[in-house]
Amino acid sequence: MQNVTLKITGMSCGHCVMGVKSALNGLTGVTIEEVKIGEAKVGLTAPATIEAVKAAIEEEGYQVVEAK
Repeated sequence: MQNVTLKITGMSCGHCVMGVKSALNGLTGVTIEEVKIGEAKVGLTAPATIEAVKAAIEEEGYQVVEAK
């Protein structure tokens, strides 16, 4: 499993956190470790990719500014 920390802009409240969690829950191979305002920590296994995670978050209206 690959552990990734994503820095996210545009999140300001618990509703934002729930939106990101919901988007990530829909992805196969993604394990949510923690989501808080401005950050998400996830584990990735095949077939999940960082690109798919970023796309799901951005589809919710937030921007991933760093992934490591």
